[in-house]
Amino acid sequence: MAGYYFDVLETVEEPEAIYEGKMGEYIAVREVDDGKYIVVIYRELSKEDGFIITAFLTRKKQKLERRRKIWER
Repeated sequence: MAGYYFDVLETVEEPEAIYEGKMGEYIAVREVDDGKYIVVIYRELSKEDGFIITAFLTRKKQKLERRRKIWER
């Protein structure tokens, strides 16, 4: 994911959708290529502070859609 540094940050700043995690984390999703999505799991500590737990690429967006959607663009 080193080559996707700016894509990871952009996904948190401007996601296509945000889903609820199981332990209070958020899951931000954004399409980077046709049918390829970047998924960023992060936690917010305050409005100005937070941290990224992990990020990965997937083509299986439907698995994420099983979770409760918090926000969608």
